[in-house]
Amino acid sequence: MNSDFTEVRQQRIHVLKGRGATSNVQGRFEARTRERTCDGWDAEPDHFSDEYQRKTVVSDEVAKSILSRNSSPDIPFNVSLNPYRGCEHGCIYCFARPSHSYLGLSPGLDFESRIFAKVNAAELLRQELARPGYVPENIAIGVNTDAYQPCERDKRLTRQVLEVLSECRHPIAMITKSALIERDIDILAPMAEMGLACAAITITTLDSEISRTLEPRASAPARRLRAIRTLTEAGIPVSVSVAPIIPFVTEPEIEKILTAARDAGAVSAHYVVLRLPFEVNPLFQQWLEAHFPERAQRVMNRVREMRGGKDYDSDFSKRMHGEGVWADLIRQRFTKTVEPLGLGKLGSRFERLDTTQFRRPLIVPASAGTGRATAAGQLNLF
Repeated sequence: MNSDFTEVRQQRIHVLKGRGATSNVQGRFEARTRERTCDGWDAEPDHFSDEYQRKTVVSDEVAKSILSRNSSPDIPFNVSLNPYRGCEHGCIYCFARPSHSYLGLSPGLDFESRIFAKVNAAELLRQELARPGYVPENIAIGVNTDAYQPCERDKRLTRQVLEVLSECRHPIAMITKSALIERDIDILAPMAEMGLACAAITITTLDSEISRTLEPRASAPARRLRAIRTLTEAGIPVSVSVAPIIPFVTEPEIEKILTAARDAGAVSAHYVVLRLPFEVNPLFQQWLEAHFPERAQRVMNRVREMRGGKDYDSDFSKRMHGEGVWADLIRQRFTKTVEPLGLGKLGSRFERLDTTQFRRPLIVPASAGTGRATAAGQLNLF
């Protein structure tokens, strides 16, 4: 292997039930290296039992800001909102995993078991929208971590955010792998009718066995297809995101996924080739060795062929779709399948959302320490 992580193949890899990562790889900002060893006193010497029984811990967090802005030319939106940090879905390929390193936590098991809920998300959003200089842009919700991950059932932060956006008639695009989005159809459907909402459902594979290890706590592929149908029947335009395309693992299913999504009601489609930035690289290679040892080398060879000989290339013009013969082949397969199916581009759905109906919130809730609510700018006469 010409990777920086040649030691991955020598490690004994333990598969954790219900988890995507097989280890708690150290974050790149850590000054010290820590390794766990078995000293013979454990009841199960071949396993680290606490890791195998690791439970999800959701901690409340009072955030300082809620809207994230980017200027990436390969992303169809400039503003996004994420009610949670970390994601229990546990998708091994998730590009957001390295963000847990900024918290002094591991992008591995910590990322999918140590979740932070921004309990003041709706309040911060209301304050942001009330600013006199605020200019409405389409907001993408659930880009970095899924806004409908399991803890949303209890926390309901995403729903609170949607209630603010609905009140203000602000355009939004939901991105998720969870059928829990169906819960909020009562908010999304009226917004979609006014041209203010659309959704994107990510389908990586139609194989439930692969999905169970690749994205262990996300909705099953068949359930996501049903969610596409349910949202579509409610009048909400739905795109399918075929992401990521993993050579020799999910790549053979490109045509089947697109066809199934169209049959379920999807109106547009988009794809991303596997990305392995920072700590995602060793985590993904460990996953490959654990679940597809017979083809791990072949997968990584193909990845490198699409990344100029490297495991990853972050160049804006290459990072989403790769380069070279194999990247071209995937692009052609995708295009030649999408066109006859009548599926447009995901980006066009964002562009069609209407920003002209925006109205500022009338009341901003009491901020911590003020003890009173305040009016947001000048009130309307009529």
